[in-house]
Amino acid sequence: MPPKIRGNRREPTWRIPVGILGLVVGLGIYALVIAIYLAPVIAGWHALIQAPIYLVLGVIWLLPLGRFLIWMETGRWSAPRQ
Repeated sequence: MPPKIRGNRREPTWRIPVGILGLVVGLGIYALVIAIYLAPVIAGWHALIQAPIYLVLGVIWLLPLGRFLIWMETGRWSAPRQ
């Protein structure tokens, strides 16, 4: 029995390597912006105040990730209808 393939794609597309490179570049830019502009502002604050800020900033980049992964797989920005 052949393995199940989700979706219609059976061969790799250009979107996957471009998407991975875009993700790495985007996360690098996001990290640099945080490190350059925000870190000096909150560096003197108490650690218990800094921790939730960095926690939120560490999770916030995940918000657009779902649609980005859908685009990499299907070429659309929203999930295909069943």
